[in-house]
Amino acid sequence: MRFQLFAAALALGLGLGGAAHAQDPFIAARAVSETFEPARPNADQQASVVKRLKALEARTGRKPNILILLVDDMGWGDPGAFGGGTAIGAPTPAIDRIAREGLKLTSTYAQPTCTPTRAALMTGRLPARTGLTRPTLTGERVLVSPWANEKTAAALLGEAGYMTALSGKWHLGEAESDQPQQVGYDEYFGIFSALAEYTQALDERRYPELIFNAERMAALRQLSHPAVMAARKGEKATVATELDSLEKVAEIDQQFAAYSEDFIHRAAKARKPFYLVHSFSRVHNDNFSAKDFKGKSPAANPYKDAVIEVDAIVERLMKKLKDEGVADNTLVFFTSDNGANEDAGSDGGFQPWRGGKGTTWEGGVRVPGIAYWPGMIKGGRESDGLFDLLDLFNTSVLLGGGKLPDDRYIDGVDQTSFLLADNGRSNREAVFMYSERSLTAIRWEEFKIHFKVFQTPVPGSNIDESTLVSTGLSPWVYNLYLDPKEQKSVGHRTFEWGLPRVVGLVGRHMATYRKYPMKELGLAKPVQ
Repeated sequence: MRFQLFAAALALGLGLGGAAHAQDPFIAARAVSETFEPARPNADQQASVVKRLKALEARTGRKPNILILLVDDMGWGDPGAFGGGTAIGAPTPAIDRIAREGLKLTSTYAQPTCTPTRAALMTGRLPARTGLTRPTLTGERVLVSPWANEKTAAALLGEAGYMTALSGKWHLGEAESDQPQQVGYDEYFGIFSALAEYTQALDERRYPELIFNAERMAALRQLSHPAVMAARKGEKATVATELDSLEKVAEIDQQFAAYSEDFIHRAAKARKPFYLVHSFSRVHNDNFSAKDFKGKSPAANPYKDAVIEVDAIVERLMKKLKDEGVADNTLVFFTSDNGANEDAGSDGGFQPWRGGKGTTWEGGVRVPGIAYWPGMIKGGRESDGLFDLLDLFNTSVLLGGGKLPDDRYIDGVDQTSFLLADNGRSNREAVFMYSERSLTAIRWEEFKIHFKVFQTPVPGSNIDESTLVSTGLSPWVYNLYLDPKEQKSVGHRTFEWGLPRVVGLVGRHMATYRKYPMKELGLAKPVQ
């Protein structure tokens, strides 16, 4: 009977959840507004951090810079600091150093695929709310612009006096109205789509059925123009580099790195705070090694070469911050947009968890997270506190003195005090996980609770051969401290005490869609 009541409350997502959330002594989060995700107050650490930030601003004369290093498809276990590195044939000394000298976040969460994560990071809103629920593919256009009524962190920080730029991969719309320079960024230099969208027109080994068919190639050229693009705010993007060979594709991350270095230099010279999202094309398939990195990884594999190239670029950008004299006034956050793509085989990354990109098993959504800020973030810290990449929105905007919009629901929470307090605790109560528009799981404390699960009969085919199915009478529950690979559910045996907590959290969460409903941009699959 208890499980029947649980299932009914979960399905309805009604007031039972909201009431339980407000009164449950297990739940620390408190609501401050109907438009903001409830957060744990942690008032003591908040007060101390505010004082430190005011002292820093008095000393530097401006708000801090924000540099987000977003890798494409890097697995949790790829960097050495997270168990990979030298052990798996791709040393990452620069990434390991900022993890060692900063804060290593072992429970950082993204969305299952790249476009949803990027949308979440830019807006602080779950993809179900913005409608950007899955990646767009070759020549695909959304029916409704996702940016018609969304606000990016870049736009809000621009209003607060920041120089803003995005360097690298966008993948949030190719129509002119949806490009970075039209949605808040002062500058853009990069590619509009994923790397595979460009290599498919060039690599005859992987795509012979396309390349050796003249009619198909002619059609593809009408839909796609592979190029590195450049633009300034409000202007039309122009071609910086035609990507008409694999050799050119292999070098684009070097172009992005040079652009980011120049942007940092110009911002420092202007003595203005900056917000820069450096968005790697690496390590998304298909990887072709840049000439200076070809065969340089111990594994002598293109993916591993790409990992050490990412590490080398991290080192370049860290050096640039130091050389320009702004390192001690810059929050750096290193992460990945989703888990490793196991479908890509040896052209994909590594994580020790179950599943991979495309799923909401830990392998699909748990990503490396590092916060680094010399003099502000105590070195050697490590935390398993929950951090959702949604939180970068709130944290960035508030750190820069911007104002969060209150006319829509914001799913992110401000994690400034978590990152900066010497013994900071996470301000996030739970992480809600989605597959497109469907809530599948929740992480609360050390527990992972699944309501729908991905079943993958062919190992590693998380994207190509998975099905999403509802669980039975009980949700599937895993204590990630004891069963990090999510192998045997203990929901009805050891977590009955926790199920009412989940009812409250999920009930309140689902109730927010009544006033702030999900958006549909035309990305739903025909059978849904």
